[in-house]
Order: sequence, then C-alpha cells, then structure tokens
Amino acid sequence: MIKPILLVEDNPHDLELTLIALEKSQLANEVIIVRDGAEALDYLNCRGEFTGRQKGNPAVVLLDLKLPKVDGLEVLREIRGATELRSLPVVMLTSSREEQDLVRSYELGVNAYVVKPVDFQEFVRAISDLGIFWAVLNEPPPGSQRYVRPQQ
Repeated sequence: MIKPILLVEDNPHDLELTLIALEKSQLANEVIIVRDGAEALDYLNCRGEFTGRQKGNPAVVLLDLKLPKVDGLEVLREIRGATELRSLPVVMLTSSREEQDLVRSYELGVNAYVVKPVDFQEFVRAISDLGIFWAVLNEPPPGSQRYVRPQQ
C-alpha cells in the first residue's frame, strides 16, 4: 500500500488549489486532509477520530504555518520531539514570507519551506514537484518503509 500524503490546511481556497495541483501530478498517494494543527497531531498519533486508522506515517506532511488550535510551528515541534515521527518529512507550505517564520521552521527541523505562489500555474507546478519529490523520489531513512503493508 502506498503511503498517504497528509495535507494540513485551513484555508478552503488554498486547500482546493493544492488538491487540484496534486491531482495534476497524477500521484497514486491518497491525500488525507485535516484543517487544524490539533487534528494533524491526532492523525499522526492515531488518537481522537483517528484512533482506528491504519498504523504508519504518511509519505510527507504538507503543513500550513498559520493554523487554528495548534499552529504549524507547534505541530512541527511535536513531530520532531516524538521518536516515531522524528524522521517524517515535513514541508511548510505557507503564504508567510516572514524571515522569522522561515528561520524558526528550519530551527525546528522542517525539511523544506515553500511560499505559496500567487500565480495558479506556478502554484500547480510547485505542488506537483513537491508531491513527486517527497512521495516518489525521496528515499526514506532505513526502517521507515515507503510502503505500508495492510494489516491482516
């Protein structure tokens, strides 16, 4: 089974554009959508409404910076602080061009920081490239399989 992509986005417009862009890249990965940081952490830790989900980490987390409940930086901090999530690729996908957001994201261990392009075609190209790189081309660390076997 191919690992899903976890998309953490609260803006309906950006969510729709990101889904269109991922669809155009023709990835086989399922896209799991959560709309705030608390829900993202629940998904990653298999708790709350995600208690019964199949175990295993997504191929990549596309994480917005400005989120309700728990912001993207705190989600990133918790991911990097959890042994079972530490090596999970996280891409900050944000409209923030604030230097402090960029610096803080890298200090907390983000794998990439991508500012959402304003132009639709640029946005589609950026998301498509991200999806292909992290879900197909990137080699995960040893012990972190790209594919998850279905539970018997």
